[in-house]
Amino acid sequence: MNLQTLRHSTAHILAQAVKELYPQTKLGIGPAIENGFYYDFDCPEGFEPQDLKKIEKRMREIIARNLPFSREEISKEEATKLFKELNEDYKLELIEKIGDDNLCVYKQGDFVDLCHGPHIKSTREIKAFKLISIAGAYWQGNSQNKMLQRIYGTAFEKKEELEEHIRNLEEAKKRDHRKLGKELDLFSFHPEAPAAPFYHPKGVILYQNLINFWRKEHQKEGYLEIKTPLILEEDLWKQSGHYEHYKDHIYFSQMAGKRYAVRPMNCPGCLLFYKEKQHSYREFPLRIAELGLVHRQELSGVTHGLFRAKAFTIDDAHIFCLPEQLTDEIVKVSNLILRIYEILGFEKCSIELSTRPESSIGSDEMWERATNSLHNALKKSKINYKIRKGEGAFYGPKIDFHIKDCLQRMWQCGTIQVDFSMPARFNIEYTDKDNKKRSAVMIHRAAFGSIERFLGILVEHYAGAFPFWLAPVQIRIITIAQRHISYAQKVKEKLETAFLRTDIDARDEKMGYKIRDGELQKIPYLLLVGDKEEKDGNIAVRERGKGDLGKKKIEEFIIQIPSFN
Repeated sequence: MNLQTLRHSTAHILAQAVKELYPQTKLGIGPAIENGFYYDFDCPEGFEPQDLKKIEKRMREIIARNLPFSREEISKEEATKLFKELNEDYKLELIEKIGDDNLCVYKQGDFVDLCHGPHIKSTREIKAFKLISIAGAYWQGNSQNKMLQRIYGTAFEKKEELEEHIRNLEEAKKRDHRKLGKELDLFSFHPEAPAAPFYHPKGVILYQNLINFWRKEHQKEGYLEIKTPLILEEDLWKQSGHYEHYKDHIYFSQMAGKRYAVRPMNCPGCLLFYKEKQHSYREFPLRIAELGLVHRQELSGVTHGLFRAKAFTIDDAHIFCLPEQLTDEIVKVSNLILRIYEILGFEKCSIELSTRPESSIGSDEMWERATNSLHNALKKSKINYKIRKGEGAFYGPKIDFHIKDCLQRMWQCGTIQVDFSMPARFNIEYTDKDNKKRSAVMIHRAAFGSIERFLGILVEHYAGAFPFWLAPVQIRIITIAQRHISYAQKVKEKLETAFLRTDIDARDEKMGYKIRDGELQKIPYLLLVGDKEEKDGNIAVRERGKGDLGKKKIEEFIIQIPSFN
C-alpha cells in the first residue's frame, strides 16, 4: 500500500469526523505530507487540544463502518452547485480557480470532498493513525486571508510503526534545538531582530568548529574562499533573475537615490568577482567558495528557530569549468558532500534529481545539457537517486541531498545545481586554447545549505552531546573544595597547551551537584581534583556516557583522548 495514499485517505476520514461532530465547520484542504497529513478547518466553536481524542474516537467509528472510497468526475458547473448546497465556501473558491471544465470528487458514505485522489478502497484499510496537534494556518498560506485551524495527524500500515513514530516524536520534543540551545547556552532569539539568531560564546565556538572543519575539507579539494558585500544594487538582482523570482523575500533599501537589496543569495557577488579579470581555460575548474550571510523576508508563522530563520549563512561555492569537465566536477562535489556527512555522523543519505520548473530562465538546449550532466555524474558515481519533475531551481536542474538523523527524520541539506543561464546573463567567459572567447559553465553547490539550519539538525541529532572535536567545552575541571582552585588552574593550563577547550567549575557547591550540572551540559569529560589528586599530581576522570574512568596523570589523559573518541 502506498503510504501517501493511506495518509491522504486518513485526512478525508478526519474531515468527515469533524463535519459529523461540528456540522457548522467549513473545510479547507487536507493533503498528505512527509510524516503524516493535515486538514484545515474554519470551525466557529474552535478546537482545543482535548478535542483531538473525541475526533479520533469518531474517526475509528467511521473506519469501522467499512465505507468504500468512490471517485466521480463532474463538471465545474456541477461541482459549484454541489458545494454551494454544502455551504463550503473554501471549496467554491478552489473550484473557481481551477481551469479545467471537469473536476473530481471522492465520497465515503455521506461525506464528499473535492479531490484528485488517489485513495484506498475502503475506510477499514486504515489500521494505525493518531492526531498529533492543532496549529493556526492562514487560508492558502496568505496572511491577508482568514486564519484557520490545522489539525495534524499521521498514519501507518502497522501499529508498531505508529508506536515507533510516536516515540520518536516524544524524543524529538526533548531534543528540540530551541530548548537545548537555551539550556546549553548556545544561542537565543529576540523580538528586536525577529527570526535572526544571537550566538552566545559557546554557540560561537560550536559555529566556528563546524566552519573550520568545512574549510579544511574544501581546502583539500582546491577551493578558494572569497567574501563579498551584503548589500548590492537592485539592478544586479534583476540581471541575475533573482528579483523576478524572489522579490517578495528580499529586503530593500534606498540610498543616495538608488535602490539596493540585502542579498538573499550569494551568486551575483561571486560573478562580479569572476569578472575582475580575464580567465583562461588553464585555470579551470575554478572553485570559488563563500560563507555568505543572507537575509530573506519570511512570514512569522513559518519561521522555526535555526531551521527557518530570516538571517542565515549559506556555505556556497561556484565552480567555473569547461563543458567537458562538468560530469567529473559533479562527481567530485558529490563525493565531498557525502564525505562531510559521514564524518559528522550521517551515514544514510538519499538523493533526488529535480528537473526544469514551469517558471525558469534559459533555453531548452541549455536545460537538456545541464540535466544530462547531472544524470551522467550520478550514474558514473553509481549513486541511486529519484527524479522530481519540475522541482529544479529557476536557473537550472539540481541534485538535492537528504540526510537521515537518529530519529529517522529526513533533512534536505546539500545541493548541486548546473547553470548555463546566469553565466550567459553576466557574460562569464574564458579564453580557450585557440585564444577565442567561450562561455563558462557554472555549478552552484552547498554542502550544509544553511549553516544555521545544519547546526539545528546537529543539536537535535546529538541531543546536544556533540562529538569531542565539535563540543564547545570539551573538558570541565571540577574542584572538590575552594583550596583546590590553584591546582585546577595548573591542570587547565596544561590542557589548553594541548589546544583542549577547558573550563573550571569552582563554585562552592556539593560535588554531586557540580557533576550533575556538567552531565546536563553534555560535556565530554569531567575531571575531579581534590587533596589526593593534587598530592599525586593526577586527575579523576569521568567520561560522558561511561562514568568513572579512574585516576590518570594529566599527560596520560591527553595522549589517550583520541582513542576515547
